[in-house]
This record gives sequence, C-alpha cells and structure tokens, in this order.
Amino acid sequence: MSTLFLIFIVLSAVGLLLFMALKLKINAFISLLITAIYVGIIAGMPLSAITQSIQDGMAGTLGFVATVVGLGAIFGQMLESSGGAESLAHYLINKFGKDRASWAMVITGFVVAIPVFFDVGFIILVPIIYALARDTKRSLLYYAIPLLAGLAVTHSFIPPTPGPVAVANIINAQLGWVIFLGFILGIPTAIIAGPLWGKYISKKIHLKPPFDFDKEPEDFDPKKLPPFRLIAIIISIPLVLILINTLTDLLVSKEVVAKSIWTDILEFIGHPFSALIIATLIAIYFLCIKRGMDKQEVLDLSTKALGPAGIIILITGAGGVLKQVLVDSGIGQIMAESMAMSALPPILLAWILAAIVRITQGSSTVAMITAASIIAPIISEFGLNDPQRALVVIAISSGATMLSHVNDSGFWLVSKYLGMNEKQTLQSWTVMESIIGVCGLVFTLTASLIF
Repeated sequence: MSTLFLIFIVLSAVGLLLFMALKLKINAFISLLITAIYVGIIAGMPLSAITQSIQDGMAGTLGFVATVVGLGAIFGQMLESSGGAESLAHYLINKFGKDRASWAMVITGFVVAIPVFFDVGFIILVPIIYALARDTKRSLLYYAIPLLAGLAVTHSFIPPTPGPVAVANIINAQLGWVIFLGFILGIPTAIIAGPLWGKYISKKIHLKPPFDFDKEPEDFDPKKLPPFRLIAIIISIPLVLILINTLTDLLVSKEVVAKSIWTDILEFIGHPFSALIIATLIAIYFLCIKRGMDKQEVLDLSTKALGPAGIIILITGAGGVLKQVLVDSGIGQIMAESMAMSALPPILLAWILAAIVRITQGSSTVAMITAASIIAPIISEFGLNDPQRALVVIAISSGATMLSHVNDSGFWLVSKYLGMNEKQTLQSWTVMESIIGVCGLVFTLTASLIF
C-alpha cells in the first residue's frame, strides 16, 4: 500500500464522514460506522473481518467509556438539581466582589463544568450573568465570556467530562495525567480566553440583559442552596481519587514504593469506576436525600441524566470501531511508519485533524472522536509515555474547540441567551473558542518539551 493511496484512504474517509453528516444529515453514530466499513472495504479487508472489527471496536471502547460517562452524567445531575452550580457562583461573587466578578465567573465555569455538561451549566448560571450586568451597567459579555471560557476549557480539558474521557480511552491515555495536565494548561487558557478577552470585547459590544429579566425570583434564598464547602469537596472527590491512583501507580512502577495490599487498595478506589461510584453516592446522599429529596425523585433524576450520555457513548463506540478497522486493516501501521519519518509532531497532527473536522461539521464531540480514532494507531508507534499521551488528548480537545460558527449548536445557544446577532456572536464567542484552541496547542507543544 503506497503512501499516496494511504493518504487517499484517510482523506476520502474524512470526506465521506463529512458528506454524510453535512449533506445527508445522517446521525454521527451511523456515519462513523459507515465510514469504518468503507475504510475496511477499500483497504481490502474480508467482509467477515470488517464485521468482527466492528464488534471488537465497539466492545473494547464502550467497556470503559460507557461506565465513566454514565456515572459522570448521574453525578453531574445531582450537582445540577441540588443548586450546586448557583451555590458556587454566589459564594465566589461574594468573595471577589462585583468589581472582580469576571474572575469569580471564570472560576465558577471552570469548576462547574467538571460534573455538569457545558450547555446545562451555562443555562443554569446565565441568570446570574444577567443580574451582574443589570447591577453594574456593564456589557453582558464582561461576565458571560469568562463564564463561557471556564465552562469550555474544563469541558474540553478535564475528565470526567465525556470528550476527554472518550479520547483518552481511544488513544490509551491515563485519566490521572489528563486531569493533572488539563488543570495546569487549562487555567492560563481560561484566563486568556475569559477575563482578558471578555474585558476587551465587552468594550466593543455592549449587551443589556433581556428586557423581560428584572430580578431574581422573590422566593430565591442563597441560604437554601447547599453550602459552598460541601459542593467543592464533592466535586473534588473523584478528581483527587483518580490522581491518587495515578500517583500510586507511578510510584510502584518506579519502585519508589513497594507493591502491597495498601497500594492495591489505593489503585482500586482511585480507578475512575470506583472514584465516580463513591462520588455519586456521596452526592446522592448529601445533596439529595439529606436535603429532603425522596428516593423516587433521585431515581428519576438518574434516569434523566443517562439520556444525553447515551448519545455520547454510542458516538464514542463508533469512533472505537473506526480505530479498530484502521488497526486491523494494517492502515494504522503504515500510517505510523510514514509519520515516524515525518517532522510533524503527533500533537500538532492530532490538533489539525480535530480542528478540520470541527470547523467543517460543527460538533466538537465528533471532531474529538474522529481525530482520536485516526491518530490512535499512529501514537502506538511513537512510544509516547503517559504524560505525552495526555498532552495528545488535550491537543485533540483544543483542536475540537476551534472556530465555532453557525454549524455548531453552542453558537446558537450563546447567541440566543445573550441576545446577540450572528456577527456579534462571531466576534465574541467564536474568537473566544479559537483562543482556547490556539492556547491549547501552544501550551501542549510547550509542555511536550518538558514531559
């Protein structure tokens, strides 16, 4: 198989995927499966081998992703329904004061997006943005851009949000390293795209709160919300446990600590499965049961949470199928050998692939999954260590935030809630997303020189 033919297969596969998603409006799950079948046929795989690869790829991917994303969705639902997001926002605004509330909003977004989906977090917190803009007479963007930046960065960089979880699984990266590096690289990214960009663009575009928004409901009482300290502890539980697992594994592998029953216990409770089960049960008890919610309501909330999670899980599974076909057909091996001769770093290649798919078809999830599926066989040949694989995850996630425009549902969500026209949304939201994408690339390339 020549390099030219190999390039044709990859480009035509991406082209087919985009054609089905954009022109034929076929669901991403089906589109990815058809693309995988196309790659297998054109690569000369026996038809029976293609169906076996579909089965193996789906099974190998969903065993991990379905569990983590499902638990994470229920965990986030409990935080959302209890008023945890509002509790964080009000506490931080009181601490920072209204003059520095943009910094409170970026921190709120950064923390809230760990358990809660991006769009849900924004919809829950946007009334606070309205209230701040009304009280200070500043543009909505002065507070909205920092909140959006915090939400977007965490949503892309830090597990257990679905995107990085799925990408990490496909390219076999440790979640502990993704969390650790996601925080380190995500904080400066959120600051640049949030308070700094928000301060600038709010002077160019002055937006007022919606005319029908006057004040918070009369029955609203911040004291009825769960305490800030409880929310902060509950959100930190799965992150800390997963990081302990990673640290323990590292110390044992380096023979700094001898393997024992205690290290086994630490690794077990710090596994993403155990960590999220523990965090979810604690959230259910302290945020729901202890605060007067009945058991049937908790069950209904858990069921509701799995709806949007199911879509992400299936798309991720289809991405795993595409990866498996690339591996089983031998294309992945040839791609890896060709790339090994190239001067292009894996981080940059991964970012470019994700950015192309994102800009063309709009969905950041599909962009992440597609890029990870194509890059996975290549990465195995580069001999990357755990931190380097984690950086590739962040690079893919960064590329998948680039240039959000009219084909992205997030574009219209922000436009609608902030009362912006298309031009204003492009000038503010789209630039903010692109700042995140570029900063993510620059910071991951810089970090790769260290790790």
